[in-house]
Amino acid sequence: MGSGIAHIAARAGHPVFLYDSRSGAAADAVASQRASFATLAQKGKLDADTAHAASAALQAVDTLDDLAGAGLVIEAIIEDLTVKQELFRRLEAVTAPDCILASNTSSLSITAIASALDAPQRLAGLHFFNPAPLMALVEVVSGLATAPAVVDTLMATAQGWGKTPVRTGSTPGFIVNRVARPYYAEALRLLDEQVSDTATLDALYRDAGGFRMGPFELMDLIGHDVNFAVTSSVWRAFFHDPRFTPSLIQQELVAAGFLGRKSGRGFYDHRGGERPDVQVAPHCPAPDGIVLHGDHPATAALTARLQAHGVACQHQPADDDRLATVGSAVLYPTDGRSAAQRAASSGITDTAVLDLALDYQQASRLAMACAPHCTPAARHALTGLLQAAGIAVSWLVDSPALAVMRTVAMLANEAGDAVHHGVCSAAAADTAMRLGANYPCGPLAWADRIGVATVVQVLDHLAAYYGEDRYRLSPYLRSCLLSGRPCHA
Repeated sequence: MGSGIAHIAARAGHPVFLYDSRSGAAADAVASQRASFATLAQKGKLDADTAHAASAALQAVDTLDDLAGAGLVIEAIIEDLTVKQELFRRLEAVTAPDCILASNTSSLSITAIASALDAPQRLAGLHFFNPAPLMALVEVVSGLATAPAVVDTLMATAQGWGKTPVRTGSTPGFIVNRVARPYYAEALRLLDEQVSDTATLDALYRDAGGFRMGPFELMDLIGHDVNFAVTSSVWRAFFHDPRFTPSLIQQELVAAGFLGRKSGRGFYDHRGGERPDVQVAPHCPAPDGIVLHGDHPATAALTARLQAHGVACQHQPADDDRLATVGSAVLYPTDGRSAAQRAASSGITDTAVLDLALDYQQASRLAMACAPHCTPAARHALTGLLQAAGIAVSWLVDSPALAVMRTVAMLANEAGDAVHHGVCSAAAADTAMRLGANYPCGPLAWADRIGVATVVQVLDHLAAYYGEDRYRLSPYLRSCLLSGRPCHA
């Protein structure tokens, strides 16, 4: 990470000194980055003069004393508070009083790190994402003692380096590592409750939710030791708040040494074995008598997709929020209740619920769940309707809010809570999750697209179903609903 940050600064025209306590490591990093600049120039991705200047700007040094003239020192060492504090004490003694000290920590408190200094106002967080030269986001983190001018300078510096900085307070996980927890936690709960398997859930998050990677394959990529440690750290830092409770499933993987790609095995076998099949409903013929209802985005998309495939359908009003009927079978969009709850409420035995999609017009796969007493004929009719629209259907065990909806609602809830507690602005939360976690949409903007009333309803239904504080509604979302203002503004 330190080498990547040096790459960014040198490419922006700054003289950069690299120091590492391990002999030869800094020199190796300089050589590696010079080779990287040369490769970029050869491929035409970097002007030759710029590549030469950036290479010349890099220099390895042997002692911390060699950093005495620096205007900014960025630390990127192990995530150990005591070790970081000791390093910054030494840097404070070596550098000029107006030198800014910055930590690339992803999880430790900037306030705690700075507390070891005589001038804690000099220190802030400058959290890059890996790989630093490619990832656009930088979290600029203020501790309690951090001088506003220091934060302003770091924001301007990051922008000058071609990055997109966001301001955040020094709270556990900052923005990205905090707001992202539900992406893993809700998927792990679905797996624990045997709602579906990892391959099918990953496919739904990608094909319906628009995420670049499903949560299980992403955890395998990150490493379960790292992901579990971050979740556990955030959970402890928030005094065991149930929103961040670690997963027993992931704990078992770590205990077994099944850490993901780096160990060859995690949720998936990465040793050359075949990936498990994604569960897809069997082919069902397009039913007769399809009736679509309302103005839900799924209704409009199904209408267009059915017409494109030459399948006839009608439109009729309805007294409830149903999407479609085929004979006695009724398809509802998920509102956070299970299909069983909806059937009990409506008295309609042949009830099914449909999961959220980022874009119903483009989604290639959707999840559906049926009430316990839904007849096979009704299940097949509704499945045939979706398949006739060119949508692969994955049947899930009936569960409240299904997969994509419950996860997006929880992501929006966590982002809203960060805004509510002054950690960041709504715009910063959305920017951070798009650029730092590669989400297809900022969680708060996504809540506005779904409708904040729907998101609130989903969360309230989840809370009622489970009876857990994990699903408590953020006052921010409640306030947005009551005031009528958008979440992401």
